[in-house]
This record gives sequence, structure tokens and C-alpha cells, in this order.
Amino acid sequence: MKYGFFDDASMEYVIERPDTPLPWINYLGTNSFFRLISNTGGGYCFYKDAKLLRITRYRYNNVPYDNNGHYFYIKEGDSVWNPGWQPTKTPLDFYECRHGLGYSRFTGEKNGLKAQALCFVPTEDPCQIQKVTLTNRSSEKKNFQLFSYVEWCLWNADDDSRNFQRNLSTGEVEIEGSAIYHKTEYRERRNHYAFYSVNAPVSHFDTSRDAFLGVYQGPEAPKAVLAGELTDSVASGWYPIAAHQLDLCLEPGERKTFIFVLGYAENPQEEKWEAPNVVNKAKARKLLEKYGDEKTVDQAFEELCRYWKELLSNFQAASSDDKVNRMVNIWNQYQCMVTFNMSRSASYYESGIGRGMGFRDSCQDLLGFLHLIPERARDRIIDIASTQFPDGSAYHQYQPLTKKGNSDIGSGFNDDPLWLIAAVNAYIRETGDLSILEEQVPFDNDMSTAVPLMEHLKRSFDFIAAHKGPHGLPLIGRADWNDCLNLNCYSEHPGESFQTFGPSEGPVAESVFIAGMFVKYGREYADLCKLISMDKEADYALEEVDKVYQAILKDGWDGKWFLRAYDANSDKVGSHECEEGKIYIEPQGFLPLSGVGIEEGLAVQALDSVKEILDTKYGITILQPPYTRYYLNLGEISSYPPGYKENGGIFCHNNPWVSISEAIVGRGERAFEVYQKICPAFLEEISEVHRTEPYVYSQMVAGKDAPNFGEAKNSWLTGTAAWTFVNISQYILGIQPTLQGLKVDPCVPGDFGDFTVTRKYRGVTYHIQVSNPDHVEKGVASMTVDGTAVKGNLIPFSKEKDQVEVKVIMG
Repeated sequence: MKYGFFDDASMEYVIERPDTPLPWINYLGTNSFFRLISNTGGGYCFYKDAKLLRITRYRYNNVPYDNNGHYFYIKEGDSVWNPGWQPTKTPLDFYECRHGLGYSRFTGEKNGLKAQALCFVPTEDPCQIQKVTLTNRSSEKKNFQLFSYVEWCLWNADDDSRNFQRNLSTGEVEIEGSAIYHKTEYRERRNHYAFYSVNAPVSHFDTSRDAFLGVYQGPEAPKAVLAGELTDSVASGWYPIAAHQLDLCLEPGERKTFIFVLGYAENPQEEKWEAPNVVNKAKARKLLEKYGDEKTVDQAFEELCRYWKELLSNFQAASSDDKVNRMVNIWNQYQCMVTFNMSRSASYYESGIGRGMGFRDSCQDLLGFLHLIPERARDRIIDIASTQFPDGSAYHQYQPLTKKGNSDIGSGFNDDPLWLIAAVNAYIRETGDLSILEEQVPFDNDMSTAVPLMEHLKRSFDFIAAHKGPHGLPLIGRADWNDCLNLNCYSEHPGESFQTFGPSEGPVAESVFIAGMFVKYGREYADLCKLISMDKEADYALEEVDKVYQAILKDGWDGKWFLRAYDANSDKVGSHECEEGKIYIEPQGFLPLSGVGIEEGLAVQALDSVKEILDTKYGITILQPPYTRYYLNLGEISSYPPGYKENGGIFCHNNPWVSISEAIVGRGERAFEVYQKICPAFLEEISEVHRTEPYVYSQMVAGKDAPNFGEAKNSWLTGTAAWTFVNISQYILGIQPTLQGLKVDPCVPGDFGDFTVTRKYRGVTYHIQVSNPDHVEKGVASMTVDGTAVKGNLIPFSKEKDQVEVKVIMG
């Protein structure tokens, strides 16, 4: 069943009933201030770092779902309700949530009173704006009250959730007019504060949670709201909140609008105070003045909409398939940008206090948004490379605020170094900017060790070349792409980390997956070397790549598919010889897209095995058969029940690898079939099964061996977004950025029909028309560029024109 619909013209998903199977969320913010917002107004906000600068409080893993948010309450007589339904859950006469690009709009109506709340974060300023419009649609005068409510987090979200003996004595606020200031810890170690205000005089306010909610009540029935009057409480210690009360009267047909601004400000140490123990509020006042009227807010909202429209215009496709169009043109690219901003740090499944930015994750995420904001991609590459160690390995994660590596996780995930090569090569293919290779980049954020970025790539390559096992295949370390395949750890007791307990890194366990990566990204490294006349280094790289390629052919093939790995005893993983876990998706998907086994016929055979053994109606499972007991030598992967996550689940991230590989071998029908199965727009009709948002990808879907087959989890922040956009844009639609220019090489079903793509590339806009009169799946019979026939399918790059017309005929 459906809970809403796509409004493609408005670039919105419209949710028509609030009780979605799971909270369906959106992300507000494009720069440094971010808000997670659900379809019922739940969620929280933070500045730059969801762990270290959390502004409002949210309760994960709580009952009911989606506990706490930025709420508005309306009290008319004895009726108390929320425009977004939660948390009172009072039945509404009308409900609608429109999740757009960087904004969400809620409309609720009860007893002739309509309330609409537009929530967004401006493109430049560190604040959330809520434009609340109230309309009396009845024939009688209405007297009612509007209450706002947010609960402040005490900044460090991890400490906030645990250190109660301290935190329950630290809360501090100030009140100035209609503005409530949260200044906990400002007196001592901090130079930042938060504030929440409305552009109208308030009748009353509350800043104490106990006063507002009542000690034994919650947001679903706030004591002060039910009483019809806030208490003007001033929090001291205990839990600080911000709540406003507006007493209102509307004549029939009358409408009133209020602007609520929740913001963040920092002061230099020498400018912290405007009087003894009184916060210097100059920046907050300036921001509140700026957004104090409806006209300015409307302009800021128009600017936000214009920002997203211009951004997404870099790649637009028009085909006969509306679902493909909406995903390619709107939601897939939007998710890529959100994932770029968040990595895996803050979602309704990632609490924002653990993972931070992933080295591997962020490098892969770059692949999906490079064409949108290449200058920010450049900055991100430098940030990532700066966490690398001198030997070429790297911190697996780093915090976005400090840019420092996460010592708790450390390094030893041996695929990490190669993803840096992937990101840099992709950046140069997109931009042609070779100067990034000369950028001085430190190791472990120590500027005294800075070397050109190209040296970082060399050390990435050399690290893998120097760390091989008995079969000449790369060592896996703590894990490769699959963090749950832990061949060196031997975690036997609860509380022992699967990745870091015990030796963690050994000299024997090898990864066939990393071997495939080494072939692909080793060749890309060699391409960069040739580009800057490092010919001897390029020859060396290709020699090392060939050694690993031959090792794959000799010891990485299992007869009908590629092995996954060798464990610490040099026993096979992902082999027909195994009792369980006989075949894994990762090498079958990634090795063919790396060029491994194409000429030998192994790639097609491996992909056929995927279809025969791993495929299901909801996508391709990560392995089969699933593990039914815990294997000490395999680790976390066998700790999940069969069919969930890495133990036989449909891990969506690697499904695009299979689709790309199918496109490479020319099977467009199969490539598109794989694409469709995990594409959310194609799953909208089964939302009660799929459960997560029908407009964004999820990390995983329960596999065929799970009782809840088809149920998705961990939506939004997943490498699925980037890899799927690479798949649909570069391999199915076939518009590929190369070091020499754009190449057009589509691979589609025979009945896909003609299509067009508008693609901005290195300052030039290409209008590409693809015709398929013979209904072939792959192949370019002819191509013209501005009316002139060109040989092959590479568009000659030139900056002499800013608009180029390309016509391609498949055949």
C-alpha cells in the first residue's frame, strides 16, 4: 500500500497519512547547520558535528518511535493537537507532510483551524526557520493558543546521554523578550550558545522541562499546555527547554503568520560577555532581525529552492520511465548530497555519536556528487587524505568537526587506501583539475609531514602491494569493504569488538575483493601517473596489478564464481567447499566491473551464478546459504540471524556493482532488472512491506531467509546512493566522465526507448540525445557532435563552446 505520492513537478514526496510504517524523514541544511526531521515533526538539529555540537535532544531506540522533536501544540478549548500529528496523536481532519529538497512542509487541520508549518535551513545562516501560518477556515471567531517546544541537548550528545550526575546540575538559560537562550557550559569551556525565538510578543514561556511537561508526563500530554498556560520557568540545573505561548484570536477567514528561528552562534573568547555572566547576543540578535519578517523568510526559502534546482540541473535525464526520471533527476542526487554531508554519522539509525565520517564511506560518497559540487569534493578529498598514515594505511573514521581520526576504531581496514585513489581519479575525470595532485597534504593531520597528494596515492598503492598473503592476494586486515567479515579477530565473548579485539590484523587472511579493487584502482593510479609523466611509476604499478590479476585467476576462482577470501588458516571463504556461505556477492559484482575475468569468460559465469543463487524478487542477497551458527573464524557476519544484514541480507550497496558489471558485459535487460529491484520508486506500492522511505535508498533489505523478507532498514546514509547514481548515470544511461572527456556508452533493455541527458561537464553543458531504432542493449553505431560525425563514442572536449549538441544512435 501507499502512504503518499511523488509530486515530481514540485520535487516533493507528499505523505498523506502520518502513521507511516517507520518515521519517514528528510534532511534540512546544506552547509554547517543541519536538521533531521520526520513526517510528524520529530528529530533534532546540530551544528557541523552531530556528536560534539548537538543542539536539540532526541531519544533513539525508544517507544514510541520518533520520540522528541521540534513541536507545535495548538489548544482550542479542551482540544490539543499538533499540525504534524505527533506527539499528541490527536486525530486530525486533514494531514499532509511534503518533504522537499532541504525543506519540509506540514499541514494539519482540526475543527476548521488550519495550521501550516514550513521548516527549512537557509543556505548560509546557522539556523532553522519555521514559518507557521494559522488560518480560520470556519464561520466563527476562534480563540486558541499556539505553543512551541524544543528540548536542548547539553552539546556533547554522548556525554548528554550518560553523564547525569554532572548534567543534571549544569543547565542554564537566559530570556530576552521572545528569545530563549541556551547557555549551558558557556560560562566555562564553551564559546557558543543556541537560541529559539518567535517574531511576536509571547504571553508566557517555559525553559524548565519539568515545568512544561510535568515530572510524570511526556510530550504527548504536556502539563502546562493542558493547563493552558506556561509558567515562565527559568531552568537552573536539570533539563532546559524552550517553549513559547501565543494567545491568538482569528476572525472567520483570517490568517496570521509567525516566524520561529532556532539558531546557533559562536563568540570569540574575548567577546563572550556583554555584562557579567550575560551572553553577548549580538550575533543572535542580528540573525533574528534578519529573519524577523515574512518577506525575508520567503526570499530565503526561494533562494534555497533555487540552490537545489540549479544544483540538480547538472544532470537531468528524460526517458519514457517516470520512475527512472524522478530518481535520476531528483531523489538519487539529493540523497547523494545528503550522504556527502553526513557520511554515516547522523540518521534515525546512526545516532551521531559513533562513526563520524568514514574514510572508505566518504571516498565512495564522492562518486555520487562530484558532478554537483566539485569544489567541495576537492576539500573533502584533502580532509580524508589528511587522516592517512605515512605507511599508506588510514584511520577508518574521523570526526567532521575536528577532522581528527577516530582512535577507538583506528586503522587496519585494508581496503581503505584504495578508495582514496578511486576518489581522486574520479575527481580528476570530472574536473580535469590536476593541481590537486600537487596539494600539500599531511599524514595524521600533522602539517610538518605534508607531502603532495600524489605521494599519498603512491603510498596507498604501495601499502596494498606490500601486504599480501600466501596466495599473492592482498591481506584483509581487520576487514575489507564488509566490516563484518572478520578473519583475524576471533571475538569469543560479549563485549569484545569484532573488528579490534585480539590480533585483528594477520599475515595470512586474504581478500579476493581487495584484489579486484587493486586491479581497478591500480590501473587508475597508473593512468594518473601517465598523465603527469611518471611513466616509470606507471609501469611499476601495472606490473604489480598484473601480479594480483594472475593471483586471482590462479587462486581466486572457485569453478563457477570468484572466492570471497582466505581466512587466517588459509581456508577458503565463499567457496562451494564451504558448508555455509558458499558464494558472496562482492567479488562477483566488483571483479567484473574492475575488468577481471572479462576476456577469460569468468565474469559472465560469475554473474550467471549470482542470478541463479543470490537473486530474489527484492534484490540480490549478499551471500548464500546464510550462516546458521556463529563461526569464530568469520566473526560478526555469522552473528546475525539468517537473512539479516551481512548474513544473507540484501545489502543494497553492492547490488549496483552487479548491475554495472552486467552493463559492462552488454546485458542491458539484466542490468536494468537489478537496478529496479532495489530502487525505492519502484517499491512505493509495497511500502507496508518495505517500510522505509519510498524516495531514498536503504542500506539493507531482509533477505529470503528472514521472516521479514523485503523489509528495509537503515535508510538515507548508505553508499547505495552514490553507487546507484554511478550505475544509472554512467553505465545504464552511459554518460561517463573520463580523463579525456565524456564518453557515451549506454546499456539498456531493448524496449527502454529513446532518451535524452543534459550533463554539465567542466563548464560545458552537453545536450545528449540517444536513439535506439534497432532496440539493441549496448553499442554505439554513430555519434555526431554539433552536427559533425565523430569516430567512436568519446566526445572531444573543448571549452570554446558552452553548449554542445550530441546525437547518438545505438546499434
